[in-house]
Formats: sequence, C-alpha cells, structure tokens
Amino acid sequence: MPHSASAPSYLAEGPRVGLRPFTFADGAEFTARARESKDLHHPWLFPPDTVGAYRAYAKRLIDDPARAGFLVCDRDDGGTIAGFVNINNIVQGGFRSGALGYGAFAHAAGRGLMSEGLDLVVRYAFGPMRLHRLEINVQPGNAASIALARRRGFRLEGFSPRMLYVDGAWRDHQRWALTQEMQR
Repeated sequence: MPHSASAPSYLAEGPRVGLRPFTFADGAEFTARARESKDLHHPWLFPPDTVGAYRAYAKRLIDDPARAGFLVCDRDDGGTIAGFVNINNIVQGGFRSGALGYGAFAHAAGRGLMSEGLDLVVRYAFGPMRLHRLEINVQPGNAASIALARRRGFRLEGFSPRMLYVDGAWRDHQRWALTQEMQR
C-alpha cells in the first residue's frame, strides 16, 4: 500500500523513515493498517479503523491548532505508513508544551522505525513548532511504549492513578517528559 507519488513532501527525513502530516487521502491505507494491528494495539490504543472514523480523526489533527498529526513512513517500502505520532493539547505562550501519542503498525513493529520517527517528531516539535516540553502518558503495562519513551530520553516524572478513560475503564498512567534542554 505505498503512498501515491503526489504525496506531500516529508517534513523531516531520517535514514529509513520520512515524516509527513496526515491527509484525508491516507484513510484507506491507515485504516487497513489499523485493522491489521488490532492485536498489537489492544488494550492500549484504538486508532480509527474505518474510513469514516479516520476522516473525523484526521480532520481534528488537520484543523485544530492545538493538535498536530504526523505519519511515520517507511522510505524503504515506497513510503508506506509504518505508524503515527500525534501532538495533542498544544499550548503556546509561556508553557509551549504538548502531549504525545503514538503507535506503530504491526508490519513495522520491532524494526526501529518508530524510534526514528519519534526522534524526527521531537526535533520538529522543538524546532519549527517552537515547543519547549513534550509529555507522554502511558499505561504502566505497556512495555513497548515505555521502552520507546525511555530510548528517546524521556524521563519518568510521576504516576497518575485513573488518569484516562481507555477501553471502558479509567486507567493508571505513568507520566514521561522531555524538554528542549534535555536534548541529546
């Protein structure tokens, strides 16, 4: 399912991945990848798996200035979508912060593509977006997500019981953060 040749250019590129914004044209590929990845994502993450749900999801990421969505694309596989990283709750002014959410798709999991993609998003957020702080809230049992945050240099800042409503229940979350000064 490679992306079409008319795709927007990458916002940032690494050795194996390119980073680009969500578009409405990505609906079919994104939702097919989400359906293929249900076992990988459950019970942590529920990306849209129908074109209608994707359209609403992408619209929020495209239209809302307090959100930014990035597709992590596998450059060695014709630009197929390997995963995604979103920055939500973006606050400017003196705070200049955002909360990250991310997910790899099953065909790309365990290949290091999301590590490279998250690195590109962090650099983009601290560069052109002019943010100062990024946060990740992750359920304590989500070892893969915690490992990704740790690899990128996020520090564990705390624990929030019953923080977010996920999969029918209020779930505990660890809070991880990274600031511009912590850049490696």
